[in-house]
Amino acid sequence: MNIAVDVMGGDYAPKVAIEGVLLALSELPSSVKLTLVGREDEISAALNERGVSDDRIIIQHAQDVVEMHEHPTKAFSQKPNSSISVGFKLLKAGQVDAICSAGNTGAMMVNSLFILKTYGNIQRPPIAGFFPMKDGKSSLMLDIGANADCKPEVLVQFAELGSLYAKLYFGIESPKVALLNIGEEETKGSAVALATHQLLKVNDKINFVGNIEGRDLFEGVADVVVTEGFTGNVIFKMGESFYEYANSKNIKDPLIDRMNYEVVGGSPIIGVKGNVIVAHGISSPVAIKNMILLAQRQVESGVNAKIAEVFGD
Repeated sequence: MNIAVDVMGGDYAPKVAIEGVLLALSELPSSVKLTLVGREDEISAALNERGVSDDRIIIQHAQDVVEMHEHPTKAFSQKPNSSISVGFKLLKAGQVDAICSAGNTGAMMVNSLFILKTYGNIQRPPIAGFFPMKDGKSSLMLDIGANADCKPEVLVQFAELGSLYAKLYFGIESPKVALLNIGEEETKGSAVALATHQLLKVNDKINFVGNIEGRDLFEGVADVVVTEGFTGNVIFKMGESFYEYANSKNIKDPLIDRMNYEVVGGSPIIGVKGNVIVAHGISSPVAIKNMILLAQRQVESGVNAKIAEVFGD
């Protein structure tokens, strides 16, 4: 396995990204290699400074960097040799099995769509998040930020993609899929939620268990929670603020501690032809390490092959 890491992505790149890479190497199997994509002189200097010489590290030079504030589409056209684009081209060519980055999320999505493309008739690939539950497990929530407005048909695709992902990644034979709403009754919610519910309840590709309210998210009612990116993003960032507040008060709780973004490290973009993991721009070395480990587990799960089988190539 070979995982590409955009070491120029993130608020503290490349220093923090490289520290995360070294942490990951200490936990990854010896058969896994990491391709560090970015400015070769900076990468080499950082590795030499730490006295690192490891044949599992491959350096792929990429001169340009997509800054966090840059417009994703403009960056895609104007910086074809950015660390993000070069990493995606390696993935497209089959030279690596996944790409990870804490860089510009919009640029990651644009490269996913224009270089990798989506499977079959998938309209708008979602970013999925791992939501902690009281039993120590996680549910998969999608979307958590890529698609702020969604039509019912798109939310149905999220449900199908999430179900496939949960089945292969979590190992759940028939994942329970729920629609996030303001009430359990199918007559409640926005026009989009009402229409989506009607489509989901007759969909034989998923195990739909109905609507789920915000107060039920921690209870294990569902393995997959479907919502549009606006709501999903608000929920995840609120959860992160719970952890930050608890930590500032020296409050330790197993559930709240798992709201720390570092625990999972990243979020997959699901439905594109390749394993793509995005992370917070503020990612620490621990978060970078966990992002890479998430990529490794996703590659091993074979989820993309299953999505191709179901949605078509």
